[in-house]
Amino acid sequence: MKLQDIQIRDPFVLPVPTEQAYYLFGSTDKNIWDGTGTGFDCYRSTDLENWDGPIPAFRPEADFWGTTQFWAPEAHVWNERYYLVATFNAPGRRIRGSQLLVADRPQGPYRPNGEPFTPANWSCLDATLWTEPDASPWAVFSHEWLQVHDGALWARPLDSDLQSAGRPVFLFNASEAPWARPMNKTIPCFDPNRPYPCFVTDGPFLHRTAAGTLLMLWSSIGEFGYAMGISRSESGRITGPWIHQEQPIISDDGGHGMIFKGFDGRLRLTFHQPNDTPNERAVFLPIRETGDSIVIER
Repeated sequence: MKLQDIQIRDPFVLPVPTEQAYYLFGSTDKNIWDGTGTGFDCYRSTDLENWDGPIPAFRPEADFWGTTQFWAPEAHVWNERYYLVATFNAPGRRIRGSQLLVADRPQGPYRPNGEPFTPANWSCLDATLWTEPDASPWAVFSHEWLQVHDGALWARPLDSDLQSAGRPVFLFNASEAPWARPMNKTIPCFDPNRPYPCFVTDGPFLHRTAAGTLLMLWSSIGEFGYAMGISRSESGRITGPWIHQEQPIISDDGGHGMIFKGFDGRLRLTFHQPNDTPNERAVFLPIRETGDSIVIER
């Protein structure tokens, strides 16, 4: 299979050096918005062009809490095991949240690891994992605009078992970024008589450059639709404060991206484009670091 053959949102690539292979994860249900969630598939490649799959990485057991909207699985290695951090929803039973799945192999099968680490009464999504220089793990996630109107990004410390180990720390709101635009509609948040403009936060991903700069990719609505921007931590730590680039790195109906290094030593950016179902596909672009940011190599 080629990338154009694979319907996928929120792509995430895990290079596995022992296999000299790449695993591509993402939201892979045919309709991720409605209906019963099937699970997550992954795809395997040794050259980033030809892909084998789909491989069923996660299929929920009957007692799994999530029932629909299985979103944005990211694959991470921690203490020699493989973890997917993903988002699930269960309308009428439990609010949308993110939790970990664990496996002994990159392709799974993955099984639930503990409970969701996002606050139980918050509508949250698109969590990612990050390890600070002192080896402490953190989860970074979006507090959804549907609940707070101005979507926010938060970080939560985790323990050595990747379970919650402290209160969430506020990072920033979507409206703080110069390039972010409100959605082309308003919804009645808090008070139905006072509609608020709504700003989206999607898909945070952390990357530290060779120069030591800590960057965050994240997505929202820009001037031309779905877009992805870059923010920089002034302190070099997850808690920020965060400074936002003036313009998004992807502005034309694409986003929810991440960065990975290929076995050739080159950095690549992947994201989905366009942003409409069922046409979304993974895009790979070469990038280079500029010290305090990244740019796409044209």
